[in-house]
Amino acid sequence: MTERKQVAVAAAVIFRDSSRGREFLLGQRAPGTFYPGYWEFPGGKVEAGEAPVDALKRELDEELGITVTACSPWLTLSHEYEHAFVRLHFFRVEAWQGALQDHVHSALSWQQAEVLTVGPMLPANGPVLKSLRLPGFMAISHAWQIGHATQLDAIRRACARQRLMLQIREPVMDDATLAFAAEAVRLAHASGSPAVINGEPALARTLGADGVHLKSSRLAALAARPDLEWVGASCHTTDELAQAARLGLDYAVVGPVLPERGPVAQTQGLRGIGEA
Repeated sequence: MTERKQVAVAAAVIFRDSSRGREFLLGQRAPGTFYPGYWEFPGGKVEAGEAPVDALKRELDEELGITVTACSPWLTLSHEYEHAFVRLHFFRVEAWQGALQDHVHSALSWQQAEVLTVGPMLPANGPVLKSLRLPGFMAISHAWQIGHATQLDAIRRACARQRLMLQIREPVMDDATLAFAAEAVRLAHASGSPAVINGEPALARTLGADGVHLKSSRLAALAARPDLEWVGASCHTTDELAQAARLGLDYAVVGPVLPERGPVAQTQGLRGIGEA
């Protein structure tokens, strides 16, 4: 059997704000290429000795005629195609100079994560598209401290301000708290926000939540990802982050980042997060 070649690729999630909201750019692969007619994120091959970020800037200049002025590393994924094993380095591109002038694609299209109107997408891009749907802010309940009614009012106000991920985290799930949790899920859904339960998958399904947020101890014991739309975990070490990645979780909440008060002040730190 012929061994597939290994290729490193730098890909850009190029953002803009429009009257429709936040959008990102996709390009349709041209005839005569692998997967012609499929849609992809702009970018290209990382040359030998080239850093992925430098490849990204070069490729966007060559493909689209733009100069990147603000970008940050985002996701790194691997995918096995028929012709190659590809390591994809995705970057978020927030600012650039120049007018878009496409030189390699059949078409370009600005899209929104929640309403994709083009397809099919390259197979490797599924996790990226899902990550684009992940809200940028998480709200965590503490009704056990402030009371159910006060917490529901706070959830209602927060969801009205922005789309968020609601994590329902209550230490005791008695009947009153279960009723609170069900109402909290309803409020989140009414505003277009997903809700996850800090607990077992069965409880999330019972409450109509979109998924679960796992404690680090529960994460360590899992052999497979729970079958829910959104699954995340609390991670305190690089080993826990690696386990979250192996299971294909959608996100990880890493901490503590800054020192906490107490007899033992262990932190992940910004450098630790980056190394993970």
